[in-house]
Amino acid sequence: MAIEKTLTLLEGEIALVTGATRGIGKSIADEFAQAGATVIGTATTKEGAESISNRLSNLNLNGHGIVLDVANSEQISKEVGNLKETDLMPSILVNNAGISLDNLLMRIKKDEWEKVIATNLSSAFYLSKAVIGSMLKNRHGRIINIGSVQGSTGAPGHSHYSAAKAGLIGLTKSLAQEVGSRNITVNTISPGYVSTDMTKQIDDKMNQALLETIPLKRFGKPIDIAKTALYLASSLGSYITGETINVNGGMNML
Repeated sequence: MAIEKTLTLLEGEIALVTGATRGIGKSIADEFAQAGATVIGTATTKEGAESISNRLSNLNLNGHGIVLDVANSEQISKEVGNLKETDLMPSILVNNAGISLDNLLMRIKKDEWEKVIATNLSSAFYLSKAVIGSMLKNRHGRIINIGSVQGSTGAPGHSHYSAAKAGLIGLTKSLAQEVGSRNITVNTISPGYVSTDMTKQIDDKMNQALLETIPLKRFGKPIDIAKTALYLASSLGSYITGETINVNGGMNML
């Protein structure tokens, strides 16, 4: 079913959104496309990439899906090269793809640690490096990293995940200082607990305990994060850079 574009905030922009098959990434991709951007969404499988293409096409929006392992720097170089050849170099990058492998530190295996860091942190470095040259040349760009409240608070059983998300904040601040003079902003959005496939794995008792820590007394929705990303990606957020925007219902008032 086609929908009418109601916004033109991102008209003429090209947005690369990682992890765009579901949850927060899906919501961001759709929101950006509805705002006029051409969206390239990444997935880990061919079926996932096709689902992104089909979804955008069915909504009468511009964009398509591609297969990309965001932890693989060689694949990133290849796919960004393909985008350059087809005049689709991103003016907006959203580093959203991530994984969580719950375990106490004493039980985390080396390969688990490396996988979480590679997917949640190193990928943002690889992708930012791959697209920043074009942004610098055009003197325009937006990089949005999707962090987590756990990057600020930590959490038992999530030392690798929390470390990666904390690392995103440092990466954001450093890169923002390097490229700000070229009209490129770099920010982190730090969601609290958002209703996604990842958080649905938490049992009901834990969910209720978490709910008690949130002043707004509800879990976030992917659209809450997508609306914040849209603000930062558009001209509305053009004077915000190097910041961590907490979108968590008030659960972590810093």
